[in-house]
Amino acid sequence: MNNQRLKIAIVIGSTRPGRNGEAVSRWVYEMANSRGDAEYEMVDIKDYSLPLLDEPIPPSMGQYSKEHTKIWSAKIDSFDAYVFVTPEYNHGIPGALKNAIDFLFKEWNNKVAGFVSYGSAGGVRAVEQLRLVMAEVKVATVRAQVQLSIYTDFENFSIFKPHNIHEKSINTMLDELVTWAGAMKSLRSS
Repeated sequence: MNNQRLKIAIVIGSTRPGRNGEAVSRWVYEMANSRGDAEYEMVDIKDYSLPLLDEPIPPSMGQYSKEHTKIWSAKIDSFDAYVFVTPEYNHGIPGALKNAIDFLFKEWNNKVAGFVSYGSAGGVRAVEQLRLVMAEVKVATVRAQVQLSIYTDFENFSIFKPHNIHEKSINTMLDELVTWAGAMKSLRSS
């Protein structure tokens, strides 16, 4: 197995102004970084200004013509695993997150993802959709996930104040993610 330290992206899945995703992602980053078991980095899809998918050739061909796609490709390809922090919009994932995933293919392959979701039902329906999308781009997903309620983990629906109970669920998810990321990295190396 490659002895380099695992690199894990914490992907902010919403680009909406005033989004809760930044605060949730910072919390995930702080919790993850305190573990010392991998190199964690926050990746905000908003920073990449991706338009609606505008590549003329399907991503599975890996022939990108747009500079924004090449930059996004290099960033996503540099990671061994991903933690997607996503709200639930209308029983699903944000369009910007789906679009960002759809831009690429091989960069996602044979890696692993975990999920931190939030919404009125804890974001569980968004994660169910993400699991299907991840399967199509050949990303394994861990079972454990973190589900935050917009009613009990946010003051006035906007100030993030997670209950301590979530510390256990985030660590369980990260334990699974790191274990699987190591196995998948070994697979990619062989």
